[in-house]
Amino acid sequence: MSQGRRIFAGHRLRALRQRLGLSQRALADQLAVSVSYLSQIENGDRPITPLVMVALARAFPAEGEAIAAADESMLLVDAIEASTDPSVPDARIDEATLRRGAQQQPQLARRMIALHAAFRRSQEQLRAFDDRFEAGAAEVARFPWEEVRDWFHAERNYIDPLDRAAEAIAEELGNTPNALETRLAERFGITVRADRELDGPLRAYDPDARVLRLDPALPAASRSFALAHQLGRLEFAELIHDIASDGLPSDAGRALLAAGLANYAAGALIMPYARFRATARALRHDIDRLSRRFGASFEQTCHRLSTLQRPGATGIPFFFCRVDMAGNITKRHSATRFQFARFGGACPLWGVHEAVAIPDRIAVQLAETPDGTRYVAIAKGLVKPSGSFTRSPRRYAVTLGCEEAHAADFVYADGLHADDPATLIGVSCRICPRADCDQRAFPPAASEIHIDPDARDPVPYSFR
Repeated sequence: MSQGRRIFAGHRLRALRQRLGLSQRALADQLAVSVSYLSQIENGDRPITPLVMVALARAFPAEGEAIAAADESMLLVDAIEASTDPSVPDARIDEATLRRGAQQQPQLARRMIALHAAFRRSQEQLRAFDDRFEAGAAEVARFPWEEVRDWFHAERNYIDPLDRAAEAIAEELGNTPNALETRLAERFGITVRADRELDGPLRAYDPDARVLRLDPALPAASRSFALAHQLGRLEFAELIHDIASDGLPSDAGRALLAAGLANYAAGALIMPYARFRATARALRHDIDRLSRRFGASFEQTCHRLSTLQRPGATGIPFFFCRVDMAGNITKRHSATRFQFARFGGACPLWGVHEAVAIPDRIAVQLAETPDGTRYVAIAKGLVKPSGSFTRSPRRYAVTLGCEEAHAADFVYADGLHADDPATLIGVSCRICPRADCDQRAFPPAASEIHIDPDARDPVPYSFR
């Protein structure tokens, strides 16, 4: 970065501040500058210095590209991210040294960034190998639901054209009572009936009679979601077809993807992007308050928070998943470095497992993965009633978490402190390197096992 290069991008900084709903005082405090200095930057009287750029990258890591005005500046930001990765077990490079390196040896800095990216890819490949090993074969054909799950993960759980289309219709509907049902009736001639035969589907649509039947026992949030799902299928039929037809190899996978896209549209209709994101920030991501504000369930709200990945207007990067009573992960997504085991074998120290057995209580966990990253996560057990004594209710738990760096914007972290001990968790025993874990089910792959017949620890072997 040339000392003489001056970056004037105050308009971008002002746009970011307004998107986040921050005052100049609030942003100045986060960047450790004075209000007058920030005002001069926004008015174009002062450039954005490298120090301010670094502070922006740290305070709003997902918004950096909206501010960047020069490749050299982003080179410094990327170098800082690579050098501070906690999974690299070595002394960190101080910012002054990085700044000099990016300025004097930009090719070397780019090489370091590329090596870091390759390292992260190798970790992803290791997890994929563990998945295949757990599935029972080195090369296995994916089931349709695996195709769909991986498709959403590759898209970062954000479908831009569908999200924006749903947001436009949601703004048309406003907060009018029964707006979804009225839209179905007026635009598509659909009658909604709250009747259902015993053991029949929760939602059933007859396209010939144009009748949508819903289970009368559905909670209000589930009923709204069912209406939004049907509206999404009809409003965005062509868009959903185009998206689902491109990319998945099996007919069943494409059909499942279309259903998943309709569910995505339903969430976007009930919780339109910009309004939901702004409200989530204002409420510090309090799930119960967000649920009441938008008439959504706890699970729906958690899932929507994990989709806020719109370029230039991202939310906090969250991971989200749902676990059933047997420990199976039935939904999963991560916009963070946190990854899930895809075929079972998840870490038993993960708080979501305990939450399944204790419904309607939010448990908070400070967890640390083997790469040294710390996360603040919540977990809540939920029960979906069946509406009949003859059918068992569905019991499961959901979890939502973010990196500790975002704790100030996550209300559930208020009782935690930076020096609190974290629960040491992993992804899968097969790739977890922790040698002192009492909960280990089996040793990591390719490890050498040692057994002492004269001593017995909680785990009957050691390894290296």
